[in-house]
Amino acid sequence: RRFSSLIQHHQQQIQRSKKMKFSIPSLALLAISTGSANAWSNANVFAGARPRTSLAAALFSVSTEISGETGTESFRLGFKDTDGSAISPWHDIPLKGDKGYNMVVEIPKMTKAKMEIATKEESNPIAQDIKKGNLRDYHGPIFWNYGCLPQTWEDPNEEHPELKVFGDDDPIDVVEIGSKSLDMGSVTEVKPLGVLAMIDDGELDWKVLAI
Repeated sequence: RRFSSLIQHHQQQIQRSKKMKFSIPSLALLAISTGSANAWSNANVFAGARPRTSLAAALFSVSTEISGETGTESFRLGFKDTDGSAISPWHDIPLKGDKGYNMVVEIPKMTKAKMEIATKEESNPIAQDIKKGNLRDYHGPIFWNYGCLPQTWEDPNEEHPELKVFGDDDPIDVVEIGSKSLDMGSVTEVKPLGVLAMIDDGELDWKVLAI
């Protein structure tokens, strides 16, 4: 119930936000119970993308394209639809997939570069985060896949009633704990297992645990 309420609340925030300059489909409400997860949505089924290729895999309907140089500030992983037009992995990918919930993979398991959707850039490509002028890396490879739920948003203007902190202005994060390393830029359907409310630099930062 807590997870369902969280997603429903974030959907309402997005619909109110003037910064979302696109048509938002009706999004799913997510429900979680012990050992199972249910979903319903009238959003169109989305097929995700694989990086480093100009052709979509058989099950997918979009592709990704790299520009710039890996390990530098110039690196970008952009997303395209079947017509070759740029799309946003944040705004244009539905929350609901064919059988689960779409996670946009930003950081593959066993890598350490702190990659993320560039929310302030046009079409929101994936880029390496920068802090104090330096590219960010974890201290070592992470043991999970890290990404976000598309079409969710943590409102920086709304205070959490219990934690008394505001949202971090980003999509909701996902920690996928499966055994496989998922490609950066891939869109993987996941099953939510639980959700944690964390505080990062004084901002509310939800983490969805999924597989």
